[in-house]
Amino acid sequence: MGALVFGAGTGGGALAEPVAPPTSASDAVQKLLALSHQSEQLNQQALSAQQDLDAKLGVERAADAKLAQADQVVGAAQAEVRKYQPAVDRTAIAAYMGARTNRMFSVLASDSPQQLLDQMSTLDVLQAQTSEQLAQFTKATNAATAAQSTAHQASDVARTAAEKANTVRSDLEKKRADLQGAIAQVIQAWGALSAGDKSSLAGSLFPPGFDRDSLLRGLVPGSGTSALAAGMTRVGDPYVWGATGPDQFDCSGLVQWAFHHVGINLPRTSQQQATVGTPVQRDQLQPGDVVFFYSDASHVGIYAGNGLILHASTFGVPVKVAPMGSFPFYGARRYWIGMP
Repeated sequence: MGALVFGAGTGGGALAEPVAPPTSASDAVQKLLALSHQSEQLNQQALSAQQDLDAKLGVERAADAKLAQADQVVGAAQAEVRKYQPAVDRTAIAAYMGARTNRMFSVLASDSPQQLLDQMSTLDVLQAQTSEQLAQFTKATNAATAAQSTAHQASDVARTAAEKANTVRSDLEKKRADLQGAIAQVIQAWGALSAGDKSSLAGSLFPPGFDRDSLLRGLVPGSGTSALAAGMTRVGDPYVWGATGPDQFDCSGLVQWAFHHVGINLPRTSQQQATVGTPVQRDQLQPGDVVFFYSDASHVGIYAGNGLILHASTFGVPVKVAPMGSFPFYGARRYWIGMP
């Protein structure tokens, strides 16, 4: 998924209350970081809602296709019923008009033994044909009834699928509006920072003493460390809400992009990424493991060893390697090629 296109909106209850003007440079930065985290939470929620909508639209399309197929079966079954209807009508009319079609009538009405045999033979043929046609009519009628029942069920499923999709669509639009409002607040807060504060917020791409080349040379070959190596090539790229690369990212977009480049397809959002792979304890972290933060797993990065993570952190801050100690730890996962 590329960058989301958001509709205009002022946000709703999910947005924070308007913040008071900062009283100092450090206060301004802290307010920006708080707003940025809120926008990232809303970003992940909007991405999840979009995926939910896509899935439900797929169910709706499948239900509509089954309904169309069921309608075709009904049409074919009704055509088959119509094919045998004339024979049934003729039999019903003959019975109503008192036609004699039994063997006793043939005996009474025959003038000779040969005529009796001829009449009985003809009667046997007519009865056999009529019975076969009535049997086929009954079969066709039963098939039409079953097809109509299936079509009614398919119609109910299609209608339910459409209703669910519309509910999720409404939820998605609200989340997009909330996110748009949060983004506007972040950009406004960032714009209020001085050039020095902006530079301080962005910081350096690597912490003091960090040697990327040494880290990459020391990595043990494997999917996680290979993803870390791929992600390192994006250091310096900007943070953009909803972006998955190739040269701008949000937090989960960077992780997804890095692992995709080593043959591992991860879900789109940080919360979904936290449900796959193998759980890893904090004291067992290895470079290439994926680390999640905050109580709702709304932020994610790739562990780079020595308490550091590679991540796309927030607006105004490029993809970088930074200490993870400043984020509340949620959990970690280890992924491998071929995982379900």
